[in-house]
Amino acid sequence: MTAKILIVTGDAAEALEVLYPYQRLREEGYEVHIAAPAVKRLRFVVHDFEDGFDTYTEKPGYSWPADVAFADVDPEQYAAVVVPGGRAPEYLRNNEDVQRILGAFAASGKPIAQICHGPLITAATGSLDGRRVTAYPALQLDMKAAGADFEDAEAVVDDKLVSARAWPDHPAWMREFLKVLAVEAPVA
Repeated sequence: MTAKILIVTGDAAEALEVLYPYQRLREEGYEVHIAAPAVKRLRFVVHDFEDGFDTYTEKPGYSWPADVAFADVDPEQYAAVVVPGGRAPEYLRNNEDVQRILGAFAASGKPIAQICHGPLITAATGSLDGRRVTAYPALQLDMKAAGADFEDAEAVVDDKLVSARAWPDHPAWMREFLKVLAVEAPVA
């Protein structure tokens, strides 16, 4: 049986941070499902770094269908979870089903890949206390408040928790996550 991986996201997620792991994991042979607040067509955004701006800019991105609603997700059915960034985590972290899902992955010790603002969701479950993570650098204080040790690096691996700062770190992030999956959830 093919291992299944869940991506937890919503509207205003960073398009590259959803679609890159989605396609990369499928390329490796995993079955990947996108979970969102409801089964609908999601609208992603593109964040970019432009000269003259003190922070990133945001533009409309791709749209993509969600496969399953958060309320219908059974974490036991999935070998790992991916938590993309963008603005989506800012509101998703308050969703009780998202907290249930991520809390279950953390409690069971299953692999978690998080990037950019995605760690806001994991932090909302209390699962980052004492863990080593990275995130979008502006979240350094949030990660410390969640009890995590923040490292400004392309990819930080703490056991089965793999985190990255933002989409420019995709190669290092996915390379490290695939190493974890090779041990914890090999493709059948």
